[in-house]
Amino acid sequence: MNEAQTPYQILGEDGIRELTNAFYDIMDELPEVAPLRAMHARDLAPMKEKLAEYLTGWMGGPPRYAEKYGSVCMTEPHEPYHIGPEERDQWLLCMDKALERIGASEELVDMLKVPLFRIADAVRNREGPAASTDPNIIASH
Repeated sequence: MNEAQTPYQILGEDGIRELTNAFYDIMDELPEVAPLRAMHARDLAPMKEKLAEYLTGWMGGPPRYAEKYGSVCMTEPHEPYHIGPEERDQWLLCMDKALERIGASEELVDMLKVPLFRIADAVRNREGPAASTDPNIIASH
């Protein structure tokens, strides 16, 4: 891998869609993330599309989400939901498992660890006993 590659350059749009599909499939499969899954509609297809569009731009590719929906604000769409440290960590668990499922390189996983924690933590809108701002505290899944 070249030093200056972005996650988008590594995965491409197809890889990001594969990651997104794996993410939501895992959310459906893991009983320990049931509270997170309950925040989503029964049909995950629209969310798979939206997350793929968002991640494409976020990972350094074309701004698909912004082109379709305008400005990108991650906190506003999550306001109706109670998202605390547990839900954040469930989201990160799903993403960790999805990266593993698609066979992401250790280098890519390392590259994304802190930024994914930051984005997951940015939508958190309540505190809890496990609240942390340190991505290294989150156990490796």
